Amino acid sequence: MNTDTFTAYESNVRRYGRSFPAVFTKALGATIWDETGKPHIDFLVGSGALNYGHNNPSIIAPAIEYLIGENILLSLDMYTAAKRDFIEAFVNSILKPRGLSYKIQFPGPTGTNANEAALALARKYTGRSSVMAFTNSFHGMSLGSLAVSGSASTRELGGVARHDVIRVPYEGYSNQAFDSASYIDCVLGDPGSGIEKPAAIILETIQAEGGMNASSAAWLIEIQRICRKHGVVLIVDDIQAGAGRTGDFFSFEFAKMEPDIVCLSKSLSGSGSPFSIVLIRPDVDVWNPGEHSGTFRGNNFAFVTAAAMCKLWSDRQFTAGVERTAVKLQGHLDRLVAKFPKCIEQKRGRGLMAGIKCRSPTVVGRVHDVAFENGLLIESSGPDRDVIKVLPPITITDVELDHGMAILHHALQEQDNA
Repeated sequence: MNTDTFTAYESNVRRYGRSFPAVFTKALGATIWDETGKPHIDFLVGSGALNYGHNNPSIIAPAIEYLIGENILLSLDMYTAAKRDFIEAFVNSILKPRGLSYKIQFPGPTGTNANEAALALARKYTGRSSVMAFTNSFHGMSLGSLAVSGSASTRELGGVARHDVIRVPYEGYSNQAFDSASYIDCVLGDPGSGIEKPAAIILETIQAEGGMNASSAAWLIEIQRICRKHGVVLIVDDIQAGAGRTGDFFSFEFAKMEPDIVCLSKSLSGSGSPFSIVLIRPDVDVWNPGEHSGTFRGNNFAFVTAAAMCKLWSDRQFTAGVERTAVKLQGHLDRLVAKFPKCIEQKRGRGLMAGIKCRSPTVVGRVHDVAFENGLLIESSGPDRDVIKVLPPITITDVELDHGMAILHHALQEQDNA
């Protein structure tokens, strides 16, 4: 395959092309083909942006019809029929069945745009400037999001000082015995702690880039209680863990939470088209008209595909299939952990947002390479890159899932025998 054009002209910043040195041309469901015709099972799915698979016909068909009809594609925040259809589908298929009531903000189209808007709104609402964020968190690549991310290499990007961020331990960060929620409650209530009351606490229920660290329902509920007690806005960054990734639409559903603000992006469009929203508790929606903006907040193509995605969640057959696939994946991972203790330390994540913590980054690197050679796309995460992320489409067929896991099994077997 000829990759000379990319080497000659694309910036050194490129990453995934180096990890997967192939030229891809076609994709459907959980399979992506390179230009030689070789198929690959996709457990990368656009780093969580293609939860519903490649070119899902239930999502793409209405988009094709929309595109050939001379319809609106960009509308800023003007009213359009496509935007109305999305709002109604999201409210009726996602919010109302879960007993949730939120205003919907349309910021710029990426996850970091949503997080920046959420942080700005929390600061405006409370009149306070600092934000409490967690170890090993990742919230995006713009300056505000970088500031609340945990990785040192990530935070150093941008070249400016980052003030007003209070770093606290995530659940289980130092050891399972340390109660980080109680620590937060204590320092927020103690005038001698030296820690000022923040405008917000921002968290991921599963830290994808941080190593697939999954928080418990009890911890999340306690963090929410602490926020209510101290008048702090609770922001859940559901950009990678949401939109169906864990088996529920929202990653916090299992904890029966109601965050003050929820940020969604990545798989929200259902198609890979950039799209994000911020869900805001009505009394927190203190924006003035035009106070927060973004040229591409009116991506009508994404409104159409996102509406189609939302309607899938009203189909009991669809949701039952997602639940069954999550159980099947977890069973596969349990068997890998039991069979390869020399390579694997533990299973991480929840539902279809899964990971395998390996004994070393070297193991992960070799498994990645062997898997790719045999037709499987996976990536690593964690501060030491020692966690294999397993992110199949939530719509993956049994045949594709079994084939992908067989390739992963083979790659681990090679390392176990090395």
